[in-house]
Amino acid sequence: MPLFTSTRERRLWTWTLVVVVTIYSTLGLARRLSDTLRDRELSESAFILGFLVLGVAIVIQALRTRPSIAEIGIVLGVAGVYIMLFSRMASPEERTHLFEYGLVAVLIYQALTERRRHGRRVPAPAALAVVATALLGWLDEGVQFILPERVYDIRDVGFNALAGLVAVSATLALARARRRVRFRNT
Repeated sequence: MPLFTSTRERRLWTWTLVVVVTIYSTLGLARRLSDTLRDRELSESAFILGFLVLGVAIVIQALRTRPSIAEIGIVLGVAGVYIMLFSRMASPEERTHLFEYGLVAVLIYQALTERRRHGRRVPAPAALAVVATALLGWLDEGVQFILPERVYDIRDVGFNALAGLVAVSATLALARARRRVRFRNT
């Protein structure tokens, strides 16, 4: 039996690995980059720029797919949740967890649902994606424990899990809204 059920599943797992390796490979550089940005008073600007780039990508995707009113409402609601979370987080470093582990969670969820779609048994792909993301985030913090310039922080483990939960929940809500629109149009 092949390891992957489709080319799409293989591609999703490959991207998941690329993102996780990228996150882990920056652990030694993150503090220096953060300090440099903070010293030059660019931390907030860099974060806002990243947020704007993400927003532009979402708008471009929306223009391509012509979202329904429900989908637009969900995206605005999710954006509100992220803005609320960002405003409560003390530093830009903490905020990056929401982007990083949100992306990891969505990739894992998509890979698991693709696997399930092709007949493999995958119980509760959304829950599995959130748990896997939380575990990868915990491993991230575990690696930081042994690095001299980094600190293990249980709050970051929580942020990583929360990022996975919010991202997968948003993905599920959008998929449900799309199914409703398709059902009404048939």
